[in-house]
Amino acid sequence: MSPPPAEVPSYLTAEAGLWSWLRTKDHKRIGVLYLVLVLLFFALGGFFALALRLELLTPEPDVLGPMAYNRAFTLHGVIMVWLFLIPSVPTTFGNFLLPIMVGARDVAFPRLNLFSWYLFAAGGVITLWGLFQGGADTGWTFYTPYSTTSGTDVLPILVGVFIIGFSSILTGLNFIVTVHTLRAPGLTWMRMPLFVWALYGTSLIQVLATPILGMVLLLVAVERVAGIGLFDVGRGGDPVLFQHLFWFYSHPAVYIMILPTMGVLSEVICAFSRKNPFSYRMIVLGTVGIAFVGFFSWGHHMFVAGQSVAGSGAFGALSMLVAIFTSIKVFTWIGTLYRGSIVLSAPLVYALGFIFFIFFGGMTGVAVATTSADVHWHDTYFVVGHFHYIMVGSALMGFLAALHYWFPKMFGRMYPSGPAIGSAVLIIFGFIVTFLPHFLLGNMGMPRRYATYPAEFQALHVASTAGASLLAYGFLGIAGYLVWALVKGPLAGDNPWRSHGYEWASHSPPPAANFLTPPEFEREPHDYTVVEAPRVY
Repeated sequence: MSPPPAEVPSYLTAEAGLWSWLRTKDHKRIGVLYLVLVLLFFALGGFFALALRLELLTPEPDVLGPMAYNRAFTLHGVIMVWLFLIPSVPTTFGNFLLPIMVGARDVAFPRLNLFSWYLFAAGGVITLWGLFQGGADTGWTFYTPYSTTSGTDVLPILVGVFIIGFSSILTGLNFIVTVHTLRAPGLTWMRMPLFVWALYGTSLIQVLATPILGMVLLLVAVERVAGIGLFDVGRGGDPVLFQHLFWFYSHPAVYIMILPTMGVLSEVICAFSRKNPFSYRMIVLGTVGIAFVGFFSWGHHMFVAGQSVAGSGAFGALSMLVAIFTSIKVFTWIGTLYRGSIVLSAPLVYALGFIFFIFFGGMTGVAVATTSADVHWHDTYFVVGHFHYIMVGSALMGFLAALHYWFPKMFGRMYPSGPAIGSAVLIIFGFIVTFLPHFLLGNMGMPRRYATYPAEFQALHVASTAGASLLAYGFLGIAGYLVWALVKGPLAGDNPWRSHGYEWASHSPPPAANFLTPPEFEREPHDYTVVEAPRVY
């Protein structure tokens, strides 16, 4: 590919000044704006995670105290779930890459895209303001009747998350319309990149499930303000109704976090094994299957809520069905790696970490989907370990893999490979050390959300806090070398990874219009059969 003409600037330099970014309708700039916000929210949520681990270093409330501890884990949970994990990959890399991957100049509704970013920013600010000034201590789930009767001010947080939900719906709607209407000539459904399939499945969940979350948060606000008995038993309400409505959204929300990162894995593994996917169709089937079944397994969070034995059995079986579709994906990723020309890189290390976390977390998910076992583990640290492996570990590995894989695409510069691989290994090891003890603690019967605990649990908590420290050092390393790369990193060239993904057909960083000439797709996605790649050990 010949270099772009000198008079054609990249999207980064097409316009200058802060105002040009704040009023931009370029999907790439909007993706970068989202990236800035989610990284800031992630840093803030991580700070409160370290505060929690510091408090749990000893059995007694030495640092925070019980009330401050409750508020700290509410801050950590709300920020990490609603402001980082759910929006991280779709809003950042989805916005930046989806139009390029389908050969379009932009998303279907550019103005709506910018509006969704402003909604996300406004919802985030309102949520944080409510968390800090109101001192909420309900946890990220806002369980009733406590959230409607607590002396702390929950209302601003509900409003903030409600607004963030609208941002999520608009983003999903934009992606669906873009995929349906703006694909370039030759890009049939079964030629779409696997990352696009993942974003499409995620968008369907966002559009269909998020309104339920908005409705239930609005009902909690109405009960709290007007005193209407909806969920509070003392007012004639039913708290179990809240659980049904909340988990009908929040269980599919797990796949809003995981499906996009699975798409990232498919791109990264094909690129760094220099192979076609072991089975393109099976990965697509797994994506669609997870998105579909995820809507019907919300009740496995409610085995101790009084639902019928038949209902619990059905929800448990459906939860295990999700594991089958996930296993299909894991099998195809391993099959793709098998006998590939492996190129060791930071994105691939994160991808391997993802496979470990999704496998381990998925197997513990099957365990907690078993009713008799879940009754013992319910509300213990076993559940904390499970959802951190499956939600945080897997989603974080996918996000970091995407950040390192597409960093040259987005900014045109390379980061140092050695420190990047070292930080990846440190983060994976630190995550294992942090959360593996949680399964042991939960099996021993330690309940979650307690600032104090019996002394016999201290050794495991010390190990967990040590792992959290390793995580902090790993993230500081990433921040250091990526900031250096933005300022002094060597130019990456158009395709430093020699990837055959569609997005690399554009220049890096891309011009404002994405392509200098309209693209046509005449080959299959991830087609590595035409080039013999060098084998790196």
